[in-house]
Amino acid sequence: MYSDLKGKRVVVTGGASGIGLATARRFISEGCRVVVLDKDEKALELLKDSLPELELGIKADVSSSLEVAAAFSTIDQAMGGLDVLISNAGISVRNEFVDIEPSQWDKVLGVNLKGMFLCSKEAAKRMLHQGSGVILMTASTNGMEGHPLYADYNASKAGVILLAKTMALEFAPTIRVNSISPGYVLTPMQKAEYTPEMLEQVNQKIPFKRHAQPEEIAALFAFLASSEASYITGANIPIDGGETAGLI
Repeated sequence: MYSDLKGKRVVVTGGASGIGLATARRFISEGCRVVVLDKDEKALELLKDSLPELELGIKADVSSSLEVAAAFSTIDQAMGGLDVLISNAGISVRNEFVDIEPSQWDKVLGVNLKGMFLCSKEAAKRMLHQGSGVILMTASTNGMEGHPLYADYNASKAGVILLAKTMALEFAPTIRVNSISPGYVLTPMQKAEYTPEMLEQVNQKIPFKRHAQPEEIAALFAFLASSEASYITGANIPIDGGETAGLI
């Protein structure tokens, strides 16, 4: 637990499931006021029932500048701004490179990279005005090295890493900006794309022989948002059970 997080205003995008949901739960447990943005209206309704401490759930497509602007206006009304942004919303589609249609490319890059830009811009304007803030982005080990069948996803996550580094330079020392790069995480999105057999094949390639749990990613977000990480900015931190350490 990080005592300095108590009372902080935290926004989590893609917070109705997977890593985002675990992160919303973690920050609520830290005593934060948490708002979740997600485009899945049904998941948001379930979230409100399961997380009564949630400050607000807002339906928004992060790839839409109009919806993002409206969401942050609602956040202003509810909390008067924010102290921490967890820009986490993302999608992936498993496809051969030559089979990726421009519409798929635009959709994946729209959510995974443009969405990071739009949400971070809204957050940064408010944080610069108040003189403090933390922006954290979910990248991926797929943004650090090549992975077949995910060209659009990989490109988007590589972009997230450099976007965070650039923002960190521009906003220091007022706003800290970092990205984290999870490896394989056992989320609903992962389970939808991989059969149990495929999941086990992946596990055998990871030094820890398992996927991460979403709560383990949430723990890193909490640390990076806290004053314990006060000198960390412009970093991309892998959290992958040793996956990118080298060949095994």
